Amino acid sequence: MQSWRRKSLWLALSASWLLVLLRVFPLLRLAVPARPWAGAPQGWPRWLDAELLQSFSQPGELPEDDPQLPQAPRGGSCDWGACFDVSKCRGGGLKVFVYPVAGPTSDTHRRILASIESSRSRSVSPDEACILLLLSLEAPAGECSPVPQQWNGGRNHLVLRLHPAFCPQTFQLGQAMVAKASPMVDTFRPGFDVALPLLPEAHPLRGGAPGRLGQHSPHPGVPLLALAEERGGWRTAVPDSSACPWDGRCEQDRGPEQTHPGATLPNATFCLIPGHRPDALHFLQALQAGCIPVLLSPRWELPFSEVIDWTKAAIVADERLPFQVVAALQEMPPMRVLALRQQTQFLWDAYFSSVEKVIHTTLEIIQDRIFGASAHPSLLWNSPPGALLALPTFSTSPSDFPFYYLQRGSRPVGRFSALIWVGAPGQPPLKLIQAVAGSQHCAQILVLWSSEKPPPPRWPKTAVPLTVLEGQRKVSDRFFPHRAISTDAVLSLDAQSSLTTSEVDFAFVVWQSFPERMVGFLTLSHFWDEARGGWGYTAERANEFSVVLTSAALYHRYYHTLFTHYLPKALRALADEAPTCVDILMNFLVAAVTKLPPLKVPYGKQHLEARPPLAPEGPESQPPAQDCINRMAAEFGYMPLVSSRLRLDPVLFKDPVSVLRKKYRSLEKP
Repeated sequence: MQSWRRKSLWLALSASWLLVLLRVFPLLRLAVPARPWAGAPQGWPRWLDAELLQSFSQPGELPEDDPQLPQAPRGGSCDWGACFDVSKCRGGGLKVFVYPVAGPTSDTHRRILASIESSRSRSVSPDEACILLLLSLEAPAGECSPVPQQWNGGRNHLVLRLHPAFCPQTFQLGQAMVAKASPMVDTFRPGFDVALPLLPEAHPLRGGAPGRLGQHSPHPGVPLLALAEERGGWRTAVPDSSACPWDGRCEQDRGPEQTHPGATLPNATFCLIPGHRPDALHFLQALQAGCIPVLLSPRWELPFSEVIDWTKAAIVADERLPFQVVAALQEMPPMRVLALRQQTQFLWDAYFSSVEKVIHTTLEIIQDRIFGASAHPSLLWNSPPGALLALPTFSTSPSDFPFYYLQRGSRPVGRFSALIWVGAPGQPPLKLIQAVAGSQHCAQILVLWSSEKPPPPRWPKTAVPLTVLEGQRKVSDRFFPHRAISTDAVLSLDAQSSLTTSEVDFAFVVWQSFPERMVGFLTLSHFWDEARGGWGYTAERANEFSVVLTSAALYHRYYHTLFTHYLPKALRALADEAPTCVDILMNFLVAAVTKLPPLKVPYGKQHLEARPPLAPEGPESQPPAQDCINRMAAEFGYMPLVSSRLRLDPVLFKDPVSVLRKKYRSLEKP
């Protein structure tokens, strides 16, 4: 009797362990790795069903692997330290020389050249360049460009392949880096090569189409799947526990399906993408559509995997476990789904929506290698607005930028610097200086003297330091990152502006809650003019606006660095040739970075006398005022301005209560 009981107990224990193993091992296969290649240092896996399992420790208590440089490459013997001469890049920074292509140039070649020219890295001499770029393009007759004279075994060379159809390789790459679209995992050299996305032939040069999450969002709670098909289309299906959406070996009923052969973007929550390289183009389509890519045993390297944390936007699963994958996707919490979809939209807009962004991201990755991993921390690469808009020349710490206060749970501290631009006729703004100096938040006053008349020898005494800076008589000089600016907040003013101390105080308090946006008093609104076939603007007082005048506006000083070192030369030259366009250009820049409209605060009637930004004035050689906005939109590749109907007023503003209860009493005076 006891022997039978012992046998029964052993059988029960064995069956229990077998059930545990059968349920655990499929989950292990669904863990999303921090890196797609084997042998790289791994952190704790990110489980698809983390919220379904009992947690015995907080995420912050788990030990994290220290960030390490990639180890020995698996695709060859070259690595960054052995095959790249960093000394050529220390002096002048990252300079790129592009070898000329023999014969007629293609549209792809012209787009790449235009992207490099706009990246401020173009070099006209191979002797002065840090990187020598060789374009590997498809040739009709199967012929390739000859080996350059400065080849030197490929050292400090970058072979660029945006498309898989390239000319046959007639020489050994040697020590050259390869930036290739969707490289295979077994030939990719981590930390040395660069994995590019597989771009369509008609991918735009700059700007690009926006993400489609708002237009292509299935009803909440309906888990839709889209399967990438071999002929380029998508097949959508509503799965259930007995359906196999992609494995042809399944004998169960596939359930209701809808085929969209002409659709280029999927309308689903999850996009199942097989791991073959021809399906890599579907990966980019899924990002644009806001459809979470579910990569089924991918055999190609994910684009820009060196810097992008794909665990925040994509899922890697085993294609041999179709039922477990579908079940895990159905059980994924809605908040996790939303976070993944939002990250796909950010990554698409920041790094993949245009050829220009792909080229700039490639060069930025190489520049980070030159100056060390601290040049762009992971937070800057994987959080809006992205590493391309977080210039390391300004800072390498996220706390110095205006975009990360909310993530850090803080707000700006300190005071502001008033920058008063004085042009013609060169009258000292004495009354404005006294009003600004009376603000309790003012740290200093900088007068940027850009008039032909000499500045007065004496200035009024103020409670804060007053410094006169000699300008270069260019309107864009007001947005130069002057070293004299010692605070994060900048109050931009014109000599003709008229503000009260209470208006300045309230505007600064508002800016502290929204440090990434512009806060202003006078506004404009843009619109599409059907008759002219272009963009227009109006200065009429309306309920909608998209631009604040920089003649009286608050913003973060980082935008001075972006204005000077990020904007193309053509746009800065436009601002200098047509001074009336500089206000619009600054609003274009901030809106392109933040994807948000400016903020409007109350102002008195005296501000209506300020100069409108696009009023036709000056010599006839200046471009038409209304044409400014169209030329800027063409350079950006799209219209970045965002309209708003929000105005922030103080508490009890114009309420019928006692004046003693109001903090900013003078704002209501006529």
